[in-house]
Amino acid sequence: MDTDDRRDPLERLRECCLALPEAHEGTTVHHPSFKVRDRTFAIHADHEGPDVWIKSTAEEQQELIASDSDRFFKPPYLGPKGWVGVHLDREPPWDEIAELLTEGYRLAAPKRLAARLDEPAD
Repeated sequence: MDTDDRRDPLERLRECCLALPEAHEGTTVHHPSFKVRDRTFAIHADHEGPDVWIKSTAEEQQELIASDSDRFFKPPYLGPKGWVGVHLDREPPWDEIAELLTEGYRLAAPKRLAARLDEPAD
């Protein structure tokens, strides 16, 4: 992944999300969102600056927030469902965000489609 930190966070999200099988961009409550078969796994929001809200489990959300509450947060509306928010204006570690997006994708995607992530690359 490109290490140019000056790129727009939404561009970087697109790069990460749209590389996943059958992922596409849509809109969720007026925000760019990323979906797999119309199931949302990430939303680009402007909560307290540019953020991404990522589908997660309640356990993962709690662990991330406990590990770094300046970077991770419980987003409004979706936080009670386990989603985790990540501030994108605080020098985010894009490799870690890409991993979180991939895990969010796995939670949203049908099992057979998610299994494609485990196939060896050509």
